[in-house]
This record gives sequence, structure tokens and C-alpha cells, in this order.
Amino acid sequence: MLSNNHNNSPPTPRTRLERLLRERELRRSNRSSSLNEEARDVYSLGEVNSYDLFTYAGDSCGSFNEEDVLDRISVVKDIFDGFQRPEGKTPKQRLLVVANRLPVSAVRKGKETWHLEISVGGLVSALLGLKEFEARWIGWAGVNVPDEAGQRALEKALAEKKCIPVFLDEEIVHQYYNGYCNNILWPLFHYLGLPQEDRLATTRSFQSQFDAYKKANQMFADVVNKYYEEGDVVWCHDYHLMFLPKCLKQHNNTMKVGWFLHTPFPSSEIHRTLPSRSELLRSVLAADLVGFHTYDYARHFVSACTRILGLEGTPEGVEDQGKLTRIAAFPIGIDSDRFIRALKLPQVQDHIKELQERFAGRKVMLGVDRLDMIKGIPQKILAFEKFLEENPKWRDKVVLLQIAVPTRTDVPEYQKLTSQVHEIVGRINGRFGTLSAVPIHHLDRSLDFHALCALYAVTDVALVTSLRDGMNLVSYEFVACQASKKGVLILSEFAGAAQSLGAGAILVNPWNITEVAASIGYALNMPADERERRHHHNFMHVTTHTSQEWAATFVSELNDTIVEAQIRTRQIPPLLPIREAVNCYSHSHNRLIILGFNATLTEAVDALGRRYDQIRDMDLKVHPDVREPLKKLCDDQNTTVVVLSGSERSVLDDNFGNYNMWLAAENGMFLRPTKGEWMTTMPENLHMDWVESVKHVFEYFTERTPRSHFELRETSLVWSYKYADVEFGRLQARDLLQHLWTGPISNASVDVVQGSRSVEVRAVGVTKGAAIDRILGEIVRDKGINKPIDYVLCVGHFLTKVYTNIFIKDPVMFFLFPCTVLINSPVMLQDEDVYTFFEPDLPSKVPPAARTVITNPFGGAPAPKNPNNGVSPSRSARLKKQRSLSILERRANSHGSAVFWRPVVQDRLSLHEGSSVLDLKGDNYFSCAVRRKRSNARYLLGSSDDVVTLVKELSECSESNLS
Repeated sequence: MLSNNHNNSPPTPRTRLERLLRERELRRSNRSSSLNEEARDVYSLGEVNSYDLFTYAGDSCGSFNEEDVLDRISVVKDIFDGFQRPEGKTPKQRLLVVANRLPVSAVRKGKETWHLEISVGGLVSALLGLKEFEARWIGWAGVNVPDEAGQRALEKALAEKKCIPVFLDEEIVHQYYNGYCNNILWPLFHYLGLPQEDRLATTRSFQSQFDAYKKANQMFADVVNKYYEEGDVVWCHDYHLMFLPKCLKQHNNTMKVGWFLHTPFPSSEIHRTLPSRSELLRSVLAADLVGFHTYDYARHFVSACTRILGLEGTPEGVEDQGKLTRIAAFPIGIDSDRFIRALKLPQVQDHIKELQERFAGRKVMLGVDRLDMIKGIPQKILAFEKFLEENPKWRDKVVLLQIAVPTRTDVPEYQKLTSQVHEIVGRINGRFGTLSAVPIHHLDRSLDFHALCALYAVTDVALVTSLRDGMNLVSYEFVACQASKKGVLILSEFAGAAQSLGAGAILVNPWNITEVAASIGYALNMPADERERRHHHNFMHVTTHTSQEWAATFVSELNDTIVEAQIRTRQIPPLLPIREAVNCYSHSHNRLIILGFNATLTEAVDALGRRYDQIRDMDLKVHPDVREPLKKLCDDQNTTVVVLSGSERSVLDDNFGNYNMWLAAENGMFLRPTKGEWMTTMPENLHMDWVESVKHVFEYFTERTPRSHFELRETSLVWSYKYADVEFGRLQARDLLQHLWTGPISNASVDVVQGSRSVEVRAVGVTKGAAIDRILGEIVRDKGINKPIDYVLCVGHFLTKVYTNIFIKDPVMFFLFPCTVLINSPVMLQDEDVYTFFEPDLPSKVPPAARTVITNPFGGAPAPKNPNNGVSPSRSARLKKQRSLSILERRANSHGSAVFWRPVVQDRLSLHEGSSVLDLKGDNYFSCAVRRKRSNARYLLGSSDDVVTLVKELSECSESNLS
């Protein structure tokens, strides 16, 4: 390695993991180092005040002196190349945090006077240590400000706290926040379902609430766009702003946008009940990085995108037309140091002594919850009652302290829940209480920070029995305060924290009252050594995975995702310059246009809308808007049009029988001018003896996979599960491939192509890339072309085949890699070779198709070696070997028959003759992929509608030339 004489910075990280690990180490080292004098001058008093803003009310720890603040500042270093700036300083990256509510609540004191009250929340705490970024918070201030003077005054007051308000009127708040967010999305995401009231007004108001939701999100986007600067990171939070990523990307596609959900994300079966399900999913997918608390939520989101939108889920995220949205789990934490330090404060110690004296001789159990339906408070209290019933000896030795913080007290359902809890508590206290003590202490209020820390410290068993919870940080706070007590945590398996603290906690199903009661007994009788081991595991996790580390990791991943997206984007071909393509067409004299059929000349379909119309989707029809211009194009004597498709001959006959063009069916294996008869371009050594056995396998899997089907063609068989359940279909496809490799094609010369939702078995050499040589030669011979072809346009949605030259003999390894086609040659002909065949200066890397032999991963006869020893032959040598085997097929049976045959060679034509008529310059060749961003083509077209536009302009050009 070359030495660096200029600085001692480490080498540039190359992979995403290297970059993220290095940034993590930088963050840790920076936090532990003190700031130099130069950096002290940079840190202004305004930033100190900003830090004080994000502290909890009533916490004396929030009053930091200057040294405490400076200890939390980290010097940001360049992540990717370790470059040191001359001044020794790196400018902070701006971070725009967009949430529904600001970390302060505004109270109006006069016409232009506002009082700001500090809010409490896990997200606020999470951003305490993010001093690597210059953070700004954008959100609703929680108050309606109709007059401009009041808005200006509030903006000025909030600007001192680095907050930017979004002004929402009362109607928007009612429809957007109280309506769609709290009445529809929140219950649905917590598995409570959509509102089931008898009042039909609820259903009728869905659309109006959703319209208000979109309008509110656009208002947030307008504020972000106003304050956004190039290079800023925009971090959107929670279900209130699911439409925001789309709004931001529509305004500026280069904006760095991340979105994080703080609640559970339900399974796809729950989410699909939402009327606006698709719009919300696509809006979130506009973000670059989407984060969840647990892997389960991330998996549910990917599944929803797959099942509802029909998109492809990958280990990295969700891919849509080449655009990858990363989906990952980022478990949030707490500021554990704050709780640990608080235990040493005098006021907290006084609270601890008071509680110890009050509950002397009794074990203390604690529950701290918001009084909400999802927190499982009634189930918790009923489980405690059952424990007292079954364990009379514990009745005067244990006490349950339940802190229930009131919320949404004006909602009837919450009022009913409050009455229910009070009734149960009263019954249990009346049944098991005495004149001097009661088993349950229930408080309908919140505690200040010091009292809560003291309560955590004296607790022996914490009960967190959420019926469904995004994370639940009460469990984290309890663990952070248990350094001396080492109490036991009983945790619901339906809380997100169970994924992080499950090994050290006792996991329970809160609906199983008997199980929770038994867990209470086990926790109270747990040996000291087991309690210590469990606490140690949880404590290490809580103190390591802090809220600051969570936020820094998310932003780090977002930045790195942008880097990877930029690399990926550079590999994506640009959009087709239609005007340039038409201009070259008009100045050429002999043109060749090759068009695909399905997804190219067919009408554009909506993945969701046509998903359940299987019969219509299978009946392929030409786009109605392309018929007339395509006919004009075909009638141009200087233009030869070829439709190259994988469909059967009957399908092409039905759609193009009246056009003056060439039809190439079944990937180019059958060819005819529309005024002539079908001929075959098949290789003479084509063997089809594997067909019947593969057909039996496909029939079997069609029967056992609902909504799947298979197509029997003359040179291939295709099994499709496009309309089946996607995840089940993938499992079936993997099983189908295993059946094929172990039996029907173990020693057959075939290609296996696995599409996004299909498996195709073809005879070797049956590809569009191999057929284009022969098709061109046949066209030259038939038309007697004697002047050079000086313009070629090739447009299609052609499949790319993925290969490996690794021999896998172990069936287990093949099971792990089912999408890989195993061959013995490193390079093979593929459909997309149509694009590269006409490249004027591109050296060919394609060996003869006849030499390709499939390797059986489960054993079998060894494959022959490549006679060229891996050296790619020249184009001329390849063209001599791949001779055109054009044969006129005359059969007694109709071409739609499923009878297979072996072709008889009647004539041969050297493709050298066909290629010799090509006189292309780089500017006169346009290869274009449709709806496929990863392609060997030069250009892209977004959909078949764009193909219609292109064909129309070419036809108009042809008409003008004729006139």
C-alpha cells in the first residue's frame, strides 16, 4: 500500500459496512475527547440555550454548566476519506427534524407575546447528544394562530430555540390530527382496526379526513422547502407525516429524506383494510431510508409493499423500477446517563428513603403506563388479582403501584377505560386489603422526574404488559435505575422492547392472565444470582444502545444510503432523448426498428388495479394509441419493423396480422413477414425430449399454488405466480427449482430463467440475443437489401439472465441460492444481448450458444469445457460459427398446437452477409429498455405510454418525408 506523507488519516472505506463502522468509532472517540479552545469559540451561547430547551421539566440535571455542555460536543470528521480541513474544523451538517409537534408548546400571553413550555418525549431525548449536526425542528406548535402578527411573533420566539412552526387552522387539525391520525391510523397500526361505530358518518368522512391529511403534509413540506439548503438531511417522523417524503421528493428529487415510524407497523392483512393503503405506502417509499423500531415492523412494511403494491422486496429494502428504498430496524433507546446521574441527586435519595420506609417488609411491583387501550392495564391488574388468589402468603407482602397517566380524557372510549380500571382496582382492594394496607396503589396522574427515578430504584418487579406497543421505554428507564436493586422485568412479547430486552426479561402474553400471574410468582421468588445475570444483560444493552446512538446511527445510515444511491444512479442509463432519436431517423435512409411486445407495445397496466383481473391481463393487446402510428411506420419503404417477443405465434398473429412488418415469436425462434409464412431459426441440434417431464412438474405446482398458471410453448415452458400470494409463490418457486434440478433437467441442455414471478425452462440458445443474428440475416436475404442499414432503434422490456460459473454440488447450498442459474461458462447469450449486438464499437463477449451446457448442482455428467478456454472470440469468428439456420416450417398441425417437433434444415445463410449491411455510427443507434432501469441498453423509457409517444413522432417524421 502507498504511504500517505500528508496526513495520518486511515484509508478510504470502500464498503457500506466499513463506512458505518468507521463513523461509529469516530462518534465514540469524539464523545470521549474534550473540545479544544478553537472549538469552544465556535460553540455559541445560543447553542447552550438550545440544549437546555431539550431537557425535561423539573430536572435539575438539565441545568448544565459550560463544561458539561462541552463534554457532549463531538468534532465531526469526514466519514469517507478522513480529509482534514486546514482550519482543523469540519462544518456541521444541517439536520431538519420534522415531527407533528414541536418540542415546545406555545401559550399566548399577548398580541405579540408568547410563552414557551418545554415538552417531554423520547424523540426529544434522542436528539440531546446529536451535536455532530446543526439541528432545526419543524412542527406544529399546538395552537391556532390566525393573525399574521401573532405568527411572526411566534416564529421569532421559536427561532431562538431553533424551532420552526407550521401553522394549521382548527379545521385542518380536526380532520388531519384528531380525525385521520388518531381515529384511523393510530388504531389501525396498533391492531385495533378501523372505527366500527354504527354511525355511517365515520365511513363517509374517510375521504375528507385523508384529503386534510394530505393537505397538512403538504403544508409541512412547504415549510421544509422554505428553510431547506443544499446538503441538508430531512428526517420525518411518525404516522402523522407518511405523505411528507413524497411531497418533498416531488419538489426536490435530490433531497436527503429519511422517515421513521415510532409505532408498530401492522401486518399486510391489517394494513390492506385501509382505503388509502397504496397511496401511503408509495409516499413513504419516496424516502431514501425508512426506519422502524424492530425487524418485525420492517418485515411487515416490506410485505405490505410486496402484497399490496406488487413491488419486489430485497434484503436491502423495496425496489421499484430501479429505485431502492432502504428498509431497516433502528431500536430507539433512552439517555441512560441522565437516569444514572439522577439517582445520586439529594432529592432523589430523599424520595428513595421515604418509599423504603413506607413499603418496608413488602415487595414493590410497579407499572407506569399511559391510560390507553393498548397498554393492557386491566389485564395487568386482573393477573395480579389471580396471583393473590393463588398465593395467599403474598397478600400482605407485596404491593402494586400503578401510575396511569391520563390521556384523551374527552374521548368516550378512554372515559370508559378509566371507569373500568377504577372498578377493578376498587374490587381487588376491597377483597384483599386491610385497614392498614391495600394491595394496589393506583394514581391517575404523572410523576415528576425525580419521584419517578426514586420509584424505579425501589421497585422489585416491573410489569409492562402492553397489548401492542411500538417500543415502550418504561422498561429501559426501569433497567437504568436498577444498578443496586437488580429487579426483575416482566415484559409483554407484543412490546417492541421485547426484541431488545427479551433475553434478560420474563416475556409474557398479556392476554394470558394465568401466565402473567405465574410469571409474577416466579419473579418474586427468583434467586439473586439469576436476577443479577438478567439485570446485567439488560443494563449493558440499555447503556450501550442509547437514544443518542440511535439518532446518530439513523442519520449515518441515511447519509450512506445516499452515497450508495448515487453510485447506483450513475449505473442507470439516461432517459431516451426522443427528439434526437427522431432527428437521426429523419436523416437516415435505411432503418431497422426492433420492438418488444409485452410491456412495450401493450397498454400500460396498474400493478394493483389489474392484479385481480387475471383473464384480461393474460389477453395481451396492442396499446390502442399505438396502432395507427405503428401502421404508418410499417408502411414506410425505408423502414423495417420487427416485433421480437417471447409470446406464441398465435398472439402475434392476432395483434399484428394486418401490419407490414416482421414477427419474431418465442424469443425469435419463429420468424415471418406478415405477408409470408412462419419459419424457424432454431439451432439444428435442438433437443426437446425434456418437455413432458418438465410439464408434469409445472402442472403439479400449478395445482398446489392457487392463482398460478403455466404456458406451454414450442421451445419453452413458463410457470407464473404473478397473481398468487407473492411470498407463498416464492417458496413454491424455490421448491419447483429443486424438483427440476433433481430430475427432469438434471442432464438436459436447457436454460432456466427465473423472473420476478416466474420460472421459465428453455432449450439452450433460445434467447432473443442469439436469435437476432439469424433474424437479421433472414431479413437481408428476403428483402434483398443492398444499401447499408444506417439507423437502428431497439426498444423492449427484455429479461436479463443472471448466471454464475460456480459449481454447487451440495443440495443445501442450492436451496440457499435458488435464484441462481448454474452453468459452466462464465458468459452466456441472454435476451438483453439484443441491445449490445448492434453496438458499433463494442467487442463481443458472447461465446457460441451451442457450447453452453447446464450444470446439475446435484451431480450428473460433467459439462464439456469451453473450447476457447475462456477467451471470447472476435465478432467475425462468432458470426461464422453462429450460422443462420433459417428454415421454412411447413406443418400439418396449426401453429397453436402443443405438438413439439425437430426442425429439418432446408437452407443456411451466413450471418456475415446480414451484418455486412450494417453501417452504423455511434449516434445512429438507439437501444432503449422499457420500465427496467438495470439494463445493458443505452437509454430508458418509463412506460409503454412513452413508447407510444416515440412511435407517434417517428410516424409523423415518415409522413413528412413521403410528402
